[in-house]
Amino acid sequence: MKIAIWNVNSIKTRLEHVKRFLGDSGADILMIQELKGLEFPEDAFKEVGYQSQAVTQKAYNGVAILSKKPVKVIHDKLPGDKKDEQARYLEVEQDGMRFINIYLPNGNPVDTEKFDYKLAWMDRLIVRLTDLTKDNIPFAIGGDFNVIPENKDCHDPKRWKDDALFRIESRKRFRAMLNLGLTDAFRVFDTRAENYTFWDYQAGAWQKNHGIRIDHFLLSPTIADRLQSCTIDAKPRDWDKPSDHTPVILELAA
Repeated sequence: MKIAIWNVNSIKTRLEHVKRFLGDSGADILMIQELKGLEFPEDAFKEVGYQSQAVTQKAYNGVAILSKKPVKVIHDKLPGDKKDEQARYLEVEQDGMRFINIYLPNGNPVDTEKFDYKLAWMDRLIVRLTDLTKDNIPFAIGGDFNVIPENKDCHDPKRWKDDALFRIESRKRFRAMLNLGLTDAFRVFDTRAENYTFWDYQAGAWQKNHGIRIDHFLLSPTIADRLQSCTIDAKPRDWDKPSDHTPVILELAA
């Protein structure tokens, strides 16, 4: 089984990119983030063999799950705050497994309510993952976490040290998720530095490989037992008018 994640930075702009990636990868499930709009091209994905579930928001955010087989929606928002209307969370079930797609808040600038919102959102996420773990529900959570876990996950730690993505408060909460017994799937196979999933459009970051790793898959123990590979597919970052993120592909044994 092949599952992928990708922050597409506008589904309207990157629709053909997503269809091309689906054709190239043959992914069974693709979880995409940052849709940036209320409209979602469900029919376009039906034409290439994928059903879709989407949570959208005008101009910002948005997450969707594309799948070859039907999924059941469990939650279309992160539990814990009924007033939170941002489109950042989608949890579905397929064949007894949960697949959770997140677009975690960026949190910058750190001296504003945006950072408080990021940390509160992460606290709610930890509660949700704790509940799933206690109930022995197998799950894979993936998406744009907007967290740089370690120094080796960014080109220049000094540049990022005061950024919301790298602040100790964010990294501590990421580690709290791992401490639930979850596995950072990519790091099972590759512990080297200079493996990134995001490169800014400015200053030749892509060409220089001045990137950060902020798109992650975390797996519950029973899912981790089925893990066969987890790779960063950097090819789409080199396509014409690309997203500033690139996909991560997870493969599980049947």
